[in-house]
Amino acid sequence: MTRKRVVIGMSGGVDSSVAAYLLKKAGYEVLGVTMKTWTPASESADDPGLGGSPEVIEDAKEVARALGISYYVVDFQRDFSDYVVDYFTQEYLEGRTPNPCVVCNRYVKWEALLNKAKELGADYIATGHYARIVCLENGRYALKTCEVSAKDQTYALYNLTQAQLAHTLMPVGDYNKEEIREIASKIGLPVADKPDSQEICFIPDHDYANFIRQRTGKEVCQGNFVTAGGTVVGQHRGIIHYTIGQRKGLNLSMGRPVFVTEIRPKTNEVVIGDAQEVFASALRCTKINYMGIEKFEEGMELLAKIRYNHKGAPCWIEKVLPDGDVICRFAQPQRAITPGQAVVFYQEGYVAAGGTIVTAVK
Repeated sequence: MTRKRVVIGMSGGVDSSVAAYLLKKAGYEVLGVTMKTWTPASESADDPGLGGSPEVIEDAKEVARALGISYYVVDFQRDFSDYVVDYFTQEYLEGRTPNPCVVCNRYVKWEALLNKAKELGADYIATGHYARIVCLENGRYALKTCEVSAKDQTYALYNLTQAQLAHTLMPVGDYNKEEIREIASKIGLPVADKPDSQEICFIPDHDYANFIRQRTGKEVCQGNFVTAGGTVVGQHRGIIHYTIGQRKGLNLSMGRPVFVTEIRPKTNEVVIGDAQEVFASALRCTKINYMGIEKFEEGMELLAKIRYNHKGAPCWIEKVLPDGDVICRFAQPQRAITPGQAVVFYQEGYVAAGGTIVTAVK
């Protein structure tokens, strides 16, 4: 019987490395691929978490050698630039807070990797994400939350398609991080103790504003801090420096704590308000990707996460609009519902659907 061939995306980290080991142990023919996604502007800007950096490639190559699997480096920089970086910069310029990992997962890590897998004659692709893929009774593929909620990565994967899920394996979803490191150490992988990568991989210094300025050639103009009623209370450094719910870095002397409650790109204003003004009871979302369900029904009760580290909150679908957008209302008001971020809906531990937040609704 011919072994099933799988291409695994290897980031040089412990999760994808152990995933490759588990697949080989399960009898798959494993091919390791590192996706070169971004070249830093200078060597000094290089970062060990950067997609396809020399350190990442060397670590992944060492793991592949230790496991005795074939290994390739594939250049996906154009896809990454077009789908992820351009989207990231444009969203900030339009006053929204982007989620580049969601876009990267669907259009680069999955779509581009699946295309490469076809070239290599593979049946599946695999990753080291902490999630599980199941086929539900309705015949649809869905992501099931990881056993260890602290590591669950289903939020960032909600945008995957049915076809992508049908050809994907996620072998670490049944483990916790400590178990993965133990396996790596036990089999002698050189990355057993390697720290997890953090933040946006293509901005290792975390200076988003400078990156956007260099990328676009546009100077982001200062503007007014205003109250909801339009009273000017100070000047901001440019809208790309702010996000909904932000308190630090405003440099306003108001005599009380104030927070960003809205960003108005058309008038170049940042609206500030008191803590209670950051809360909203509902949201409108767009670009819905249906996963475990085929469509929303008004009145449907779900659990929704409005950011990666959000615990999730009970809600119901209040209205399905003619253009496909959805308004969901929460049982309790939620803090900092942020345009541009993802909202992911869960049903009994499975990803039902997800979309992009358009606006908070009071």
